[in-house]
Amino acid sequence: MLTPEQVKFYRQQGYLAVENVIPKKLLVDLCRVTDEFVDKSRSVETHTDVFDLEPNHTAEEPHVRRIKSPANHHSVYDQAMRHPNILNLVSQLIGSGIRQNGHKLNMKNPRSGSPVQWHQDWAFYPHTNDDLLAVGIALDDMRIENSCMMVVPGSHTGPVYNHHQDGVFVGAITEANFTPQGAVPVEVNAGGISLHHVRTLHGSSSNTSSQPRRLFLIQYCAIDAWPILGVTEWNQFNECILQGQLTYQPRMIDLPIRIPRPYGEKEGSIYEVQSLLEEPLFQHNRKTFYKKREISE
Repeated sequence: MLTPEQVKFYRQQGYLAVENVIPKKLLVDLCRVTDEFVDKSRSVETHTDVFDLEPNHTAEEPHVRRIKSPANHHSVYDQAMRHPNILNLVSQLIGSGIRQNGHKLNMKNPRSGSPVQWHQDWAFYPHTNDDLLAVGIALDDMRIENSCMMVVPGSHTGPVYNHHQDGVFVGAITEANFTPQGAVPVEVNAGGISLHHVRTLHGSSSNTSSQPRRLFLIQYCAIDAWPILGVTEWNQFNECILQGQLTYQPRMIDLPIRIPRPYGEKEGSIYEVQSLLEEPLFQHNRKTFYKKREISE
């Protein structure tokens, strides 16, 4: 369970790192299955329903930047998503009734890996309330050197930024003169997890180190948080409940919302959507965005 100090930190800062959450055997299985998926990617040349590929992907040297909806494709990922060690922590932050509304495994190979530009998850899937968070299961040690996730502490209580450019949704902040002031790295060891609020500013650069960075991200929301864009398939929606009982009454809170539509010429993963961004911040030296310590490129 989280300590009162950890809960307070999350409430105030909008993120948290917790060590030693995933049992050793499950962590080993997650790494093994992930390696198997990467090996299977050798047979594909373009993005599929399972794989989102780096531009330098080849059969000889596979480079996968995302496994899409991994819990739908292997029981080990599903087991991790439902693990009581995680659900117990999440329930302390958003309540005992929990629904998952998406999952993915983002990977950055050594000296490679597409950056994720600064954004708020809330821009992609606004709900009737903001008791939503994302858990990142670290398959590798997450450090500044191998491009761990960065967040801006306290930003979850601030504005919802514009993620549109030229009238289309590009999945990244496009505010004029935006800089992630006070950004900090979320470092955690393999088997630990990160948690960040749905409105927290976050992103990550390319991996310039010799170490891989694999992060299994799971989106959790309170059962009474309903998607603003609606429920397309009722049974499928309720199959995403992980604990608690379904409700017919969304909980409404007065919150700033921007609708993530329309998409531009590229639609799919965040990498594809953000590729339309005209001025990506992560073309700059990444040491600008770290408060904890500088790092030389």
